[in-house]
Amino acid sequence: MRQPNWVPAGTDLERPNAARMYDYYLGGSHNFEADRQMARKAVELWPELPQIMRANRAFLRRAVQYLAESGITRFLDIGSGIPTFGPVHEAARAVAPDARVVYVDNDPVAVAHSRLLLEGDAACSVVQADLRNTDDLLDRPEVADLLSAGEPVALLLVAVLHFVPDSDDPHKLVAALRDALPPGSALVLSHAGLEGRPDQAGSHQDLYKRTPTPLTMRSRDSIAAFFDGFEPVEPGVVYLPEWHPDAPGTVGPHPERMTGLAGVGRLP
Repeated sequence: MRQPNWVPAGTDLERPNAARMYDYYLGGSHNFEADRQMARKAVELWPELPQIMRANRAFLRRAVQYLAESGITRFLDIGSGIPTFGPVHEAARAVAPDARVVYVDNDPVAVAHSRLLLEGDAACSVVQADLRNTDDLLDRPEVADLLSAGEPVALLLVAVLHFVPDSDDPHKLVAALRDALPPGSALVLSHAGLEGRPDQAGSHQDLYKRTPTPLTMRSRDSIAAFFDGFEPVEPGVVYLPEWHPDAPGTVGPHPERMTGLAGVGRLP
């Protein structure tokens, strides 16, 4: 298989990758046939998956721009995947042209892609680090520098915590990150929820067990608990389309079919 010029050397083109599958769902071009095949299997089981992924990306855009409008210009995007198709820096700079973004991902494939795509952007950094090792993540120079100025930082944990199993205590990990944030910072979070489509949850989790990133869908109460210590921004933890929609008519009659739950919280 011929390797495109945007692909880092040594990339395994035959193994599906969650970040590139996400790009495929969004309609992007940074994916391979192995990713598309696995994504198509997922869509056969759950035809609304592309809509859900796009609803998640739209939530990310709205939340980033909401916080940029409130004065936040520093963004720490953990579990960023590949910053294509409406990435954080583009969304933020539409409101705050001086916005800085540090992208963090554990996947070396996503990190390598990201570094190629962001080469030459001095206000964006890409870090390979594991959310499950918060001490190491926070010690990385790019992350430490973003936090050291004492200015509010938006911590983005968008569609990433459902890839952290209960055995790694994701609530403890989020609390450690919260405690490292300057006053006035914010948490932007979305997470696959169990209640919206319980008929699909089991098969979808089974499918992701065949990838390097198994999925753990959680209850609304468990997802809301990630915001402990933050003051919730109205309307709280809701289904993806319900959080500050661009227009009321865009929510639709069944927002629960998007399954993902999302919210934003601010530190005092």
